[in-house]
Amino acid sequence: MQLSSAYFGYIGILCISSVDTIHFLWYNIGIQVHPPYIYKLSCSRRNTKTGKEYYMGLTLAEKILKAHVVDGDFVKGQEIGLKIDQTLTQDATGTMAYIEFEAMGIDQVRTERSVAYVDHNTLQNGFENADDHRFIGSVAKKHGIYFSRPGNGICHQVHLERFGAPGKTLIGSDSHTPTGGGIGMLAIGAGGLDVAVAMGGGAYYITYPKIVNVVLTGKLNDWVSAKDVILEVLRRLTVKGGVGKIMEYTGDGVSTLSVPERATITNMGAELGATTSIFPSDKVTKAFLDAQGRGDVWVPLAPDPDAVYDETLTIDLSALEPMAARPHSPDNVASLSEIGRIKVDQVCIGSCTNSSFVDMMKVAYILNGKTVHPDVSLAIAPGSKQVLTMLSANGALNAMIDAGARVLESACGPCIGMGQSPNSKGISLRTFNRNFEGRSGTRDGQIYLVSPEVAAASAIAGYLTDPRELGIMPQIDMPAHFTIHDNMITPPAAPEEAKNVEILRGPNIKEYPETAPLADSIVCPVSLKVGDNITTDHIMPAGAKILPLRSNIPAISQHCFAVCDQSFPERAKSLGKSIVVGGTNYGQGSSREHAALAPLYLGVKAVLVKSFARIHRQNLINAGILPLTFTNEADYDKIDAGDTLSLTGLREKIAERLPLTVYNETKKVEIPVECPLSERMREILLCGGLLDFTKAQLSK
Repeated sequence: MQLSSAYFGYIGILCISSVDTIHFLWYNIGIQVHPPYIYKLSCSRRNTKTGKEYYMGLTLAEKILKAHVVDGDFVKGQEIGLKIDQTLTQDATGTMAYIEFEAMGIDQVRTERSVAYVDHNTLQNGFENADDHRFIGSVAKKHGIYFSRPGNGICHQVHLERFGAPGKTLIGSDSHTPTGGGIGMLAIGAGGLDVAVAMGGGAYYITYPKIVNVVLTGKLNDWVSAKDVILEVLRRLTVKGGVGKIMEYTGDGVSTLSVPERATITNMGAELGATTSIFPSDKVTKAFLDAQGRGDVWVPLAPDPDAVYDETLTIDLSALEPMAARPHSPDNVASLSEIGRIKVDQVCIGSCTNSSFVDMMKVAYILNGKTVHPDVSLAIAPGSKQVLTMLSANGALNAMIDAGARVLESACGPCIGMGQSPNSKGISLRTFNRNFEGRSGTRDGQIYLVSPEVAAASAIAGYLTDPRELGIMPQIDMPAHFTIHDNMITPPAAPEEAKNVEILRGPNIKEYPETAPLADSIVCPVSLKVGDNITTDHIMPAGAKILPLRSNIPAISQHCFAVCDQSFPERAKSLGKSIVVGGTNYGQGSSREHAALAPLYLGVKAVLVKSFARIHRQNLINAGILPLTFTNEADYDKIDAGDTLSLTGLREKIAERLPLTVYNETKKVEIPVECPLSERMREILLCGGLLDFTKAQLSK
């Protein structure tokens, strides 16, 4: 396989791909061209039948994609490699990402800006999390990465405030990285190893997705929020509706939404399974960046007037009403009037979805002068130090405290089961993005996803409450100037000083699991069979007990699939090697590569399902695990747990794209399966995973 010069950041392998000459010059010689100029030059498409280029309007997402393509043909459905401008990690996934980055032997990151955040594993009830934070801080200092310290805030909120820039590409080792689309970025969630490669200057590969035009008309009524917009999209499209797609928001309703409101919508686009979501960069975006003291990074970005979309979805904002996602899926959406006045035990406000300054000000207004219902526990986590500081300065924080709220640190906290688990069978209203079974830390917790307005009103009333009952909504404007004090963001050491920085490792930090080239045959039993919509929380749970083990694959693997079958880790390990069988949308949810690395450590050689979620499928390939899908979904019923399956001649069949067949030796039946792979993906699998593949490329 031949790589474009940009595949691995300026290493010196020169070959012209199908990228326009101007792109080649921009990325490989260093000519800096103002993004809109590039976009104007790039307004062309390729006819998939004739292969000829023809000019027509591009969507905003396509403009940014085309301006960043460094490998592959810009053809819908084909794999393309993108130059990545920015990366982010968080501590739950970052430790492993930096272990992988170190394994590549690259001294300094080669992105415009890479940031390491500590926001997930902040509950320090043992040495593990503190050791991981110290490790991440030392790696950041040595390798050219900005370090957002514990307490500075949630990665997506802080990145939107302090680092995001319209027209830039961003990948992050967190599935909610598309939050950056609220500011006009092409921001994509990815596995930690993909992020490590991008930090080293490598391209990030995706299949050129379909673009869905979500046309917003009208204006939201009082007490109806951006959360209700994305809940409506989820209600219509489901958690599988965005797979292989980018959601691009247009229409006259866009201008009525602030950047934080747009970010709420793009954040939860991850629950659609979408590659990412994006809003245009307009005067609203400029006002936000000006208020953050970063107006110099603003550029106007919009789709062409004659842009062509693959699908269109129209939403009249004025027709929406307050809604909630019922247990246990973000797409199990109904209006509050349909759900009724259910008794509430707990309310949690915050997370990367709804923890902005304006969100918090609305909550403070509702709570002001009132008291939280005696049967309700209310917890509030402002999204960043900036937000918390401003709430403290203007008195809003005092209103929350007086009402009886339990104010938490600026971190993810309850959203990932890191504290504040509800009581047994407790009904908890949360302004978060996911309500998967057991994610809260309480196995039978009943989690509803709602807006901050619904959450605050319900905390006072003691039951699920429509905030429209509160009367006229106050006008809460975006501030003209945010409080800016970046003292909790540590810049990296200067290159000449970085050589002397010591990497600080604790005993909880273990090496990347052992890998090997793809075997020519796999003959092993099915260690587990699961159903549809298995999430990464099922495969590799979060929570206060498990998250501290994210840098220790041998230890965390003992919790693999614990939500589905607590005996799985011991059984898989004793089998030595095995296959997992699943249903549709397997691996939806978080980007955590641990959902692939733990099965790898336990000997899982292949996963055979009806369909995969995008990020998890790529994580399996990156880990060297064969991702197979049933050619005929009905064949799912021909396999049971414990059956012995065999695949033979794998290396030749994968390399030559030959048909694959699984033979169920227990039931004596052949089952045709598929494993669609790009040339690059095939080489990764044959090598034994992305880390081995990358090392091989670097050695050349």
